Amino acid sequence: MGDSSAPLLTHIEDEGTSPSLSFHKIFEESLSGFTFPQFLQILLVGLALAFDSQQIFITVFTDAYPTWHCLDHTACNPSTTTDICKLPRSAWEWDGGFKGKSAISEFELECSSSFLRSLPTSAFYMGSIVGGVFMALVPDSFLGRKKLLFFTTLAMSLTGISIFFSSNIWTYAFLKFVIGFARSQTGTYAINLISERVSTKWRPRATMIPFTLFVLGFMSLSGIAYLVRHASWRVLYLCTSVPAAIHSVCIYFLALESPRWLHVQGKNQEAIEVLQRLSPVNRDYLESVSSRLHSKEQSPSSSIKDMFIRKWAFRRIVVVMIIMFGLGMMYYGVPLAVRDIKVNIYLSEALNAMVELPTFVITPILLEKFNRRSSVLVNCLLGGALGVLCFVMTTFERTNIAFALELGSFFCARIGFNLMAVYMIEMFPTCVRNFATTMLRQSLVLGGASCPIIASVGRNVPSISFAVFGLVVSGLGLFALLLPETKGSSLCDTMEAQEQSDQALKTSPSC
Repeated sequence: MGDSSAPLLTHIEDEGTSPSLSFHKIFEESLSGFTFPQFLQILLVGLALAFDSQQIFITVFTDAYPTWHCLDHTACNPSTTTDICKLPRSAWEWDGGFKGKSAISEFELECSSSFLRSLPTSAFYMGSIVGGVFMALVPDSFLGRKKLLFFTTLAMSLTGISIFFSSNIWTYAFLKFVIGFARSQTGTYAINLISERVSTKWRPRATMIPFTLFVLGFMSLSGIAYLVRHASWRVLYLCTSVPAAIHSVCIYFLALESPRWLHVQGKNQEAIEVLQRLSPVNRDYLESVSSRLHSKEQSPSSSIKDMFIRKWAFRRIVVVMIIMFGLGMMYYGVPLAVRDIKVNIYLSEALNAMVELPTFVITPILLEKFNRRSSVLVNCLLGGALGVLCFVMTTFERTNIAFALELGSFFCARIGFNLMAVYMIEMFPTCVRNFATTMLRQSLVLGGASCPIIASVGRNVPSISFAVFGLVVSGLGLFALLLPETKGSSLCDTMEAQEQSDQALKTSPSC
């Protein structure tokens, strides 16, 4: 061991004294560094979230209410008439003389009910909820991380392209439902695939890259929409869906499967080959130890039902869903309630989007320096306190201070989600990780779904919704005390291995 010039050879010779090696040890040793192939793989998979974010927010531009102008000034006065439904159709025209700039104008929904105008967006979120429930029932052993991500992104993009040919609002709404259904678990599959291809040391930083790409995807959508602002609203779907379809094909041919998932399925040779491609510098080491890895080191018999049979797993998933429900209320509700502060709505939404970017730098620092449990707890309490203070400042008409506190509470909500995403990955083994992460995202969506009702209360009692969000996230954040600490722990592959790892962490806190 004194020859520092050949640490790998010495390591192999030491390992040769033991009859077999654990896959976990091989995984951590071979991926102890962060290689360029790993970075490229993270970008390739993480881009799925960029295209996902574009489909989430695209209706902001495609279903916008277009501007119009008067043609007959005897029957139409734009300074006094704001409702075109009270004017004869011959008295006004859409700006530019082109009604295809929006789905609202092309399908002649300008005088329809708000339900019909918002039907495509509502159908999209309904599809996301239904798809989330359905996909949660798909076993982790089915197809694999890579193929599930490929099929969901391909279905989302091809359906987005087909919207170009939709002929009426009902076809459009149905296709939006299909898009929502298809993309419901894109984030789950991408995050799990990324986290299972990096070592424990690099996991906090690696998992922030796809979240960053999600925000950048949303920001890029504004630029694309601006460039095609004079074209049909359908063109925006083509400009976002065609690249997404090409990207999904790249995932199929270029992305690597999760080595942990392959190991759980008993495909150890394929898992070793993936590790060799992720870390070419350790190819010789991996070839020398692959023969000592049993073909079935662990039994992949665990299934979703184990989440409900084993008390510790059921308790964890319930606690995580409770915390995420509170964070979902604050994350989606605070930007919605900002109108009660009486600030420029466009400026406020832009700043809320920009405030997310620093969280992807701060979150890895928190994960590396502090415990998971205490970070989540303090973050929830701080975010809740800022929400309550925002309500107090608004009642005293301190608008600028209230707006700053609103940004702070939204900032904490985003960090809370980032922390919980990594925390969840570490609390559940490979065999049920997709299901567990799906439940996390579903509870986040359910929390967001309750926001419009709470935010509407603010119309009668200004800014009371900030206090409600703050109190809820602070109260539900206390449930973090019931979760185990996982800092420094490695990912496990089976329920039995997870139980052994938890026990080891209890007896050795410094692990």
